[in-house]
Amino acid sequence: MTAPAGRLRVREAAAGDFDALMRLYRQLQPSDPVPADGGARAVFAAIVESDALRLYLLEDGDGRVSASCYLNVIPNLTRGARPYAVIENVITDEARRGRGLGRAVIGHALDAAWAAGCYKVMLQTGSTQESTHAFYRACGFSGTDKHAYVAWCPDWPTP
Repeated sequence: MTAPAGRLRVREAAAGDFDALMRLYRQLQPSDPVPADGGARAVFAAIVESDALRLYLLEDGDGRVSASCYLNVIPNLTRGARPYAVIENVITDEARRGRGLGRAVIGHALDAAWAAGCYKVMLQTGSTQESTHAFYRACGFSGTDKHAYVAWCPDWPTP
């Protein structure tokens, strides 16, 4: 992986970023249903307005939103009442992968979690590609410390 080019900027999503983010998410989950009632915009607004939910966007040197991840900081009563965090929906634009953009946005999210006092950050992936697992290991994650179990809603089409 090459180092990211200059002029990269990681920032929290703002109200005007909905369309750029949804463009990336169509690459992440192309078969997901698209809510027709504007529900996705309402969820996006709730995320942007929350103090515990952080949606990070990486703008490349051209000002284009090219990567994103979603950080959820969760209050906790164990581990000295320190919070923990979960990273979800990690995506880098397919045309811009291999440039360090994903690593930069995840690094920013990890720094934010540590600044929030989190004692750990977790993520899950449904990918079976070794390159994806190698990417997460290169970002500092271990695939051997925990095991994830998933229960799917009965009316959701499971993978």
